[in-house]
Amino acid sequence: MLFGDNALSAPEILPGEIEALLEFYTASGVDCFLEEEAIDRFALSEQQASQAAMRRSQGAPGNVPYERSQQLDGPRSSERSLSQPNGAPLNPSTTAKTAPVLGSSLVIPDQEAVESARVLASSATSLSDLRSRLEAFSGCNLKLSAKNLVFADGNPNARVMLIGEAPGREEDLKGLPFVGPDGRLLERMLQFIGLDRSSAYLTTFVPWRPPGNRTPTPQEREICKPFILRQIELVEPDVIVLLGGAVAKSLLGAQESIRKLRGGWMTLEIGGRSIQCMATYQPEFLLSNPIEKRLVWQDFLSIEEKMPA
Repeated sequence: MLFGDNALSAPEILPGEIEALLEFYTASGVDCFLEEEAIDRFALSEQQASQAAMRRSQGAPGNVPYERSQQLDGPRSSERSLSQPNGAPLNPSTTAKTAPVLGSSLVIPDQEAVESARVLASSATSLSDLRSRLEAFSGCNLKLSAKNLVFADGNPNARVMLIGEAPGREEDLKGLPFVGPDGRLLERMLQFIGLDRSSAYLTTFVPWRPPGNRTPTPQEREICKPFILRQIELVEPDVIVLLGGAVAKSLLGAQESIRKLRGGWMTLEIGGRSIQCMATYQPEFLLSNPIEKRLVWQDFLSIEEKMPA
C-alpha cells in the first residue's frame, strides 16, 4: 500500500509503481501538488486559541480595548489575511501550510456571464484582438484551473476550419489544439485530403481544459459560444468540420447523436454567410474505436469534394 500506516518510504517504491500512481493522479484530474502534508485545521485552531489565551493571561495592556478597536477602527477581515484571529502574529510553522489562494475568484455561470461574453466577443475586430479579449475574460471558471488558453493553430485564411470540443492535457500544456496522439491522427486525416496545419485552421469550442479532461458543462459551453462564433466570423471559412457530437449540438442545436449526424451536411448562418458544416467522430474517439475510421475516411472524402478549388 502507498498510504496509511503501511505507507512505503520513497526508496521502497519501484519506478513502475510511481508511474502507475502518477497515471492515477492524472486520470483523477490532479494537475499539481500543493502540499506535502494535509493541513490539520483542528490542530491549527487549538494552537491559535492557546496563543490568544497566553496573551490574555500575561495581562497585555489594553487587551480588551484592543479587541474592540480591531472591530471598530482596525482593518477589515479581508485586509487582515496575513494575521491570525485577535491580531496574533503568524506562526512560521503554520505559514508554510496555509492553503494557496487563487489569483481570481469563482464566478456564477449565469446569464450575466453569457451576456458579458457576447459583448466582449462581438466587439473584437481581428483574431488577435479576440484572443486578447479571451485572455482577459474572467467569466468562465475553467480558466482558473487551466495552464494555458488554447486559442487556435493553423492558417487564419484557410477555407477549411476544424472545431474540437475542448483541450486535453497536452494541449493545455502547450497552448495549442490537437497536439497529442489524437492530433497526430487528425494530421494524417488532413493529409488524406491534401491539407495540413499550414492550410487548415484548428480550434476548439471551449478554449480552456476542463479539470481531469471531463466534459464541459452546458453552462461552460454557453459562456464560450460567443467567442467561437466570432472566431468563425473572422476566419470566414467555406467549410467547417465539427469534431464530435457535442460541438454539433452546441453550435448548431442538433439533437441527434453523432452516429446519426456524421456524414451529412448542415448549414450555419452567420455574419450574413451560409457555411457548410459536417460533423464526424473526434480523433480521440477513433483511437479507442479504430473500426470507425472507415466512416471518417468517407466523411473526409465528402469534405474534399466540398472544398473550393
